[in-house]
Amino acid sequence: METELMRIGVSLPDTLLNKFDEIIEKRGYSSRSEGIRDAIRSYISYYEWMGDIKGHRVGTVAVIYDHTKRGLSNALADIQHHYSPLIKSSVHIHLDHDNCFEVIVLDGDGEEIKELAEAIMSLKGVKFSKLTTVSSNEKI
Repeated sequence: METELMRIGVSLPDTLLNKFDEIIEKRGYSSRSEGIRDAIRSYISYYEWMGDIKGHRVGTVAVIYDHTKRGLSNALADIQHHYSPLIKSSVHIHLDHDNCFEVIVLDGDGEEIKELAEAIMSLKGVKFSKLTTVSSNEKI
């Protein structure tokens, strides 16, 4: 459990902050700080879960990105070409003038799948990225 509170500053677009404020009000948080702490805990848990992705896996990476961001479409294509042995299929949808949604279906080594997902999520202009995997031999 946290013992000492540290003060930080964060710059956010007003639309993102307004949406966050709506959510924390609906969820009953006492302050933005409590909502941010909860979001950071969730981010850390997701990061730790990604660290356990090992062995043969199947999964998807869902991505929303701004295709008008200079060089982003090329960077995404380069990453997908680099990891092409993992990629079984992808679907690309134009959401509006600026935004695209892509789902990449993967099958292969879990650590390589994680590398691909982290390479995509670190690109400037990627607004959302979510990796989901399961062990290919898991009983479902």
